[in-house]
Amino acid sequence: MKKTVVIIFTLCLLMSLAVADDLEVPTILKPIATQHGVNITPQHRDAPPYTFTKLPTPIITSYYDYMIGSYNGLPMKVIPQSAGGGYFMTYHGSRTAGGTRRVFYTYIDAQGNILDNAEITGVQNHEGYSTLEVEPTQGKPMYAWHANKDSDPELEVEFASDAFLDGLTGLFNFDIVIDNPITITAPNGTVTIDNEFIWPNAQIGPSPITGKQRIYIVARNSVTHNTANVPSENPYIAYADFDSDDIVNAIPFIWQYTSIPEMNQWNVDAEWRRPFHAITADNAGNLYYAGFHFATESDASTNIDEPDMDVFICPNYGEGTWRRVSAYSKLNMWNPDSSPTDTTGYFKSPVSGLPYGDNGELYFGIAAGNSGHVNATLDDLNRIHVFGIWSLQNFEGYYYPEMEFVKEFVFDPVTEEFSINEVYPQKNPLDDYNTGFCPWDYQAPFGEVDEYVLTTSGYAISVATGWPFPHWDDTAHGDAMEFHYNNCKITTANDEGMMAAVWQESRRARDANKYGDIDFIAYANTPEIWISVSPDNGETWSEPIILNNIETPEFAGIKPMWVYPADKIHYIDTVDGHKIGKLGFMFYDDYTWGSNVIENPYHPNPDGGKVMFMEMQITFPLSDANDDPTVPNVTYMLHQNYPNPFNPETTISFDMPKAGFANLSVYNVKGQLVKTLVNGNLDWGRQSVVWNGTDNYGNSVTSGLYFYRLTTNGKTETKKMMLVK
Repeated sequence: MKKTVVIIFTLCLLMSLAVADDLEVPTILKPIATQHGVNITPQHRDAPPYTFTKLPTPIITSYYDYMIGSYNGLPMKVIPQSAGGGYFMTYHGSRTAGGTRRVFYTYIDAQGNILDNAEITGVQNHEGYSTLEVEPTQGKPMYAWHANKDSDPELEVEFASDAFLDGLTGLFNFDIVIDNPITITAPNGTVTIDNEFIWPNAQIGPSPITGKQRIYIVARNSVTHNTANVPSENPYIAYADFDSDDIVNAIPFIWQYTSIPEMNQWNVDAEWRRPFHAITADNAGNLYYAGFHFATESDASTNIDEPDMDVFICPNYGEGTWRRVSAYSKLNMWNPDSSPTDTTGYFKSPVSGLPYGDNGELYFGIAAGNSGHVNATLDDLNRIHVFGIWSLQNFEGYYYPEMEFVKEFVFDPVTEEFSINEVYPQKNPLDDYNTGFCPWDYQAPFGEVDEYVLTTSGYAISVATGWPFPHWDDTAHGDAMEFHYNNCKITTANDEGMMAAVWQESRRARDANKYGDIDFIAYANTPEIWISVSPDNGETWSEPIILNNIETPEFAGIKPMWVYPADKIHYIDTVDGHKIGKLGFMFYDDYTWGSNVIENPYHPNPDGGKVMFMEMQITFPLSDANDDPTVPNVTYMLHQNYPNPFNPETTISFDMPKAGFANLSVYNVKGQLVKTLVNGNLDWGRQSVVWNGTDNYGNSVTSGLYFYRLTTNGKTETKKMMLVK
């Protein structure tokens, strides 16, 4: 029998909040009254086994207790094994209460020893929101952050590269990447001269210059020019080509710039479009700015219904023409009956009082204002992943705060199609009725309310709830906690397709503090870290690993906040089909839960906390493709071609889990079919085919990047290869 607590909320509107200096300005959201119900707990699967290879370890005591890393990136990067392994980290902090906020770097070796930690600059300047990239061959770290470096009031984006010689760090070369203010001309001809691009994130990709790489640094506009004068952070992107010798020899980078015309237009439009995007780049020279946005009329209140998941694409190493591909994040839900005997819809409009229909008026969609601190990554199949919070919403622009869950969207650049993967909780695999996890119908039989509860006010439905935030109190910071504190992060896939999604939950703390649930009183001061892992590029996600100061002995006395995983999992081994990998983390141990340093402080104690490092070794679950006991244990079907790059021919091998139809085809970067190599029935086991660089008509194809895709047994896998003539 499910334990149920039912509390009726009153309708409230979040108010805008004035914040100081370089802090993000919150979104105006419209939460709606709903019922609080059962607490989501792991029900049908086991979380992956793990051990701590490095226990939570303090790096520094810091008195800046808000968002210690960048908003839309991963400020912890793996150092390549060729450069000794380990991690570089960056964060902002203050060594004393009320002291100057500075930007720091940390060097951690392959054994988890903290070898260096210091401020990047030697100047007492207000710095913040640093980002980090690591050159992938010799491990040279490069940092960017914002600070005021001249006499005008606007902040600049500062850059530092580290020569990192023989394990010695801090050999910095400095530069100003973006010297604000910047003049921008929108497509309609509107010219603005006061733009301030801050909150940087960095990404390394290939360069069109042989032997070089290209670093991109994107910053977002803190100034808006739309009719409602509300935030619409169009990006400005600096890029430069370099190699390791340039860093070692302190050769200045030559910076060039691009911006996204459509988003420049958003910044000056009458309508309000607010983007929440992050940068990533593939190995074919394509630059992506991926995320989501919401749109309203010029009143900044009336919702505009339009596709909200976006990938802006720029070919030719960021020098091509930008274009946008978009899709809806909606997963339509049905409106349950009000009671076992009343077929009137349970969820009703706060405007008209009428029940919502089952025709798309009620749905799960990306919670834009509550999921703004996302990053964008690539998997081993060259697809883009954006991980965030989806909430139950209605077509009138309201959302139900108690029903917010983590999902991701995946964009395939070859087909230009979006898909939505549920990370936690997930729809029952036997449920063929709902479009996704349904909070009132997640147990069989499906298509019916799981449980009604009779209260003094009549019947209420029992709903599964989630609270994917690092604090329980949504009233914090002027009712803007969900906006300021959300922090969903996802790693890039390694060569084995291993990924991790990391977020925080405070559901049990919320039950104890807000609803007085005595069963969870021990969790009243307990933010939790939740980690879900995927062995197969996000096709399947595990039950989450849960770390907290009640159930995890290694976390005794720790209140984790602002959790950032490293950018990639370090593959260790495969045992009985299970991949094993190590993942590093940076987080903040908050002495008093909640932020003191931002506007409307949650508590009056400027006591700070500690910046922490830890590392875990995780045994990954098998892919769902292995659930069929009649299918041999094949983790991946498609193998990397050899040789790669190649000329004039290459061999592609793949494993058939069982006999059946298979199609193996080659596509160009535009997604156009080039060559069908296999299209027929095959026996189970290892198969190989040679491609000689010709198309279906026997013509030789040009040099460049190509994708080869295998479809068989209901699964599709894609890899990339390079033809060089």
